[in-house]
Formats: sequence, C-alpha cells, structure tokens
Amino acid sequence: MGILLVEDEPNVVSVIKRGLADFGFEVSVAANGATGLQMALDNDFDLVILDVMLPVMDGIQVCKLIRQQKQNIPIIMLTALDSTENIVSGLDSGADDYLVKPFKIAELAARLRTLLRRKGGDGLPKTSIYAIGNVELDAESKIAYRDKEPLKLTATEFRLLEYFIKNQKKVLSRIQILESVWDIDFNMGTNVVDVYVNYLRKKLEKNATPKLIHTVFGMGYMMKEGDPDENTK
Repeated sequence: MGILLVEDEPNVVSVIKRGLADFGFEVSVAANGATGLQMALDNDFDLVILDVMLPVMDGIQVCKLIRQQKQNIPIIMLTALDSTENIVSGLDSGADDYLVKPFKIAELAARLRTLLRRKGGDGLPKTSIYAIGNVELDAESKIAYRDKEPLKLTATEFRLLEYFIKNQKKVLSRIQILESVWDIDFNMGTNVVDVYVNYLRKKLEKNATPKLIHTVFGMGYMMKEGDPDENTK
C-alpha cells in the first residue's frame, strides 16, 4: 500500500517509515504542509498520515484542501495535542481518524488497515477460495484441503495458513505475522511464529508433498511453489 506521510520531525519520520515497512507499507514523505498537499493531489496514494503542526501550512488546512478534491482517500491525523477540542477540530476538517503522540507502530498499522478496509471492498478479493500447489483454502467455510482431502488444522493454524496463502510470493516478517495472525499486543519476544510455522509445515508437507513455506534468512517466511531462492530454504 502507498502511504503519504506528512511530518516535519526527522526522528518521527524515521521511526514511522521503518516501522510501517515491517508491516508491508511503502511510505513517501513530505516535510511541510504545502509539499504534502501537492503530493496528495498529484499522486494516487492509498492513505495519508498527516501531522497537525507543520511548517508552511498546518495539517488542518491541508486536510480540508485534500478533502475538497479527494473525498475518498483515508486520512489519519497525528498530533501531540490530545484535548477534545483539538481532536474534534481534526475530525471536522475531514480526517477519518486521530492518533495522539507518542503511539506504538503496531497500533498505527492496525488503524491504517482498518481505514483501508473501510475505504471500500473494491480492493478486496471477490472470491473466498485460495489455492497454491496441492493446497486449497475456503475462507468462508474455514476449511483447508490438501489433495482434495480436508486438513485437520487448529484455529490458529488455519489463520496462519490463510495469511500465508493470501500473501503468497511475499516475504513476511515475524512481526507482520504476529500482528496479523495473533493479537497486536501479543508478546513479541516469543518464538510462537516459528513454532506454528513448523506445525503447519508438518501438515502441509505430509507424505513428501512439495514444500510451500520457505524460510527467508534474516527476514521471515514466504509461501511459494517451486524451489527456494538462494537466501531461502
């Protein structure tokens, strides 16, 4: 997803860009309100993250002007000002959500996904059936099959398989998997992802069927058919 971040504090920019990259977001940056407004109007970003206190033009003005020309783009405002008056002012200017600094990147990422889902179902898959190799998954009935035979998966194993199969051929970090399959407040220090990937592998690769979940050294996991690349196994 293409995100526009309008923020003038370099440290905040660095933290947000690095953190959201782990969740699969591609972030472009504008360091002042005027530049942010121009970038928002000239490009097709999926979402705008907009600080309130900005040089040249403040975030409230930028938000109002974006809304005049782009009604549907989701906008989330960031600010250190948490009074009710400031929150109402931000939302009244056209923002969809409001997050007070300091905040956790996992919370920001969760808010972004919620806004993107709310944006409309046009970007969502039209089918509930997903497949890779000899594995098929029905997201509505919550049943997965290997060679047309139902797989006996726990609820967590099913969520993990569903996340992998919907994001096949993408490198998924452990943080992304934790945040998407488990609760965002789950203890990040555990090896729960590795444990459940091993559980799932055993069920998918039974009877010497082709390997589908590959470890990408230093990065995470990828679901794909065929032989792994040099940096995977």
